[in-house]
Amino acid sequence: MTTTEAGATAPSGNTGNAGSAENSVAAVVTDHDRGVHGYHKQKDEHLKRLRRIEGQIRGLQRMVDEDVYCIDILTQVSASTKALQSFALQLLEEHLRHCVADAALKGGGEIDAKVEEATKAIGRMLRT
Repeated sequence: MTTTEAGATAPSGNTGNAGSAENSVAAVVTDHDRGVHGYHKQKDEHLKRLRRIEGQIRGLQRMVDEDVYCIDILTQVSASTKALQSFALQLLEEHLRHCVADAALKGGGEIDAKVEEATKAIGRMLRT
């Protein structure tokens, strides 16, 4: 997200000293500040994808209810898990491109916090 895309501008009256440069960066307002998340542009696609995954889970319930063979159910579990992992990976990429990039634009300690947050999310994904 660039400053122009977010419709923000740095404050005027920059005197050229280091303090003013820091204030310019801190004054950047982006879509992220307005509560717009990285997945916002693909929200409809994500919801459609999640509904498909929900259908797969309902299919699992039906399979158990109908006493389908164990291996057939496990195959469907694997497909459902893969679909959720794929969704999570796409969401993580959007988080990096939007939220982490936003923090990098602002500078300071916020970037460290966002990178740590993303690293922990990756760790949780790898444990599944």
